[in-house]
Amino acid sequence: MRAATSVGDVFALGLDATRASFRRPFAAKELLEQFWFVVSVSWIPAMLVAIPFGAVIALQLGTLTKQIGAQSFTGAASVLAVVQQAAPIVTTLVIAGAGGAAICAELGSRKIRDEIDAMRVMGVDPVQRLVAPRVIACIVAAVLLNGLVSVVGVLGGYFFNVVVQDGTPGAYLASFTALAQLSDLWVGAIKAAIFGFVAGVIACYRGLNAAAGPKGVGDAVNQSVVITFLLLFFVNFVITTLYLQLVPGKGA
Repeated sequence: MRAATSVGDVFALGLDATRASFRRPFAAKELLEQFWFVVSVSWIPAMLVAIPFGAVIALQLGTLTKQIGAQSFTGAASVLAVVQQAAPIVTTLVIAGAGGAAICAELGSRKIRDEIDAMRVMGVDPVQRLVAPRVIACIVAAVLLNGLVSVVGVLGGYFFNVVVQDGTPGAYLASFTALAQLSDLWVGAIKAAIFGFVAGVIACYRGLNAAAGPKGVGDAVNQSVVITFLLLFFVNFVITTLYLQLVPGKGA
């Protein structure tokens, strides 16, 4: 029963944050500060994680395609795997682990110092003033970092496939342009936006409901990261299943 109540509260906070995003006055300065903070703590780790992700995908697929005599399709498989799956997941994992944890800790500290209750007493809506800017910042940061991670992952896969596995540069690029379509890029960006929304809402929810004391804030941060990771893979499964069922592949 408690778990069901928590799920309902998370959905309610997400809806409240969405409504507050279109309500005046909007905390634009807070949004810019949070966006810059999330990007500043996430972009370098995201790039560093994207390189081995792209390399592992390219090396594994390169080995498999060589075994079945389909080396010309290594580029398409590697790039599509990075753009559709690896980039949004890597981006959100980094944002949740770095930016989301910091957001949760900040709101949790405000909670145990009774600042949230003080804002409500003064007639200031904490969702509009604190939650909405942070959620939007996570969404925008996730979409932009998703593009950066996609480029870095593709370049890493290209380098390892061509240099390490002696692949053909022209075949790597040609197979991608032959099989990829614009919707593959769109679904990666949509995933990143949804994942960023989930990460922002979960971080804010756990921060606003942190237990008293420093230990309560630490527990809230740990819970926000773990819950975000679990929801991330579940939502990714649902979106990927719907996309593959509704959008036919190029040439299918």
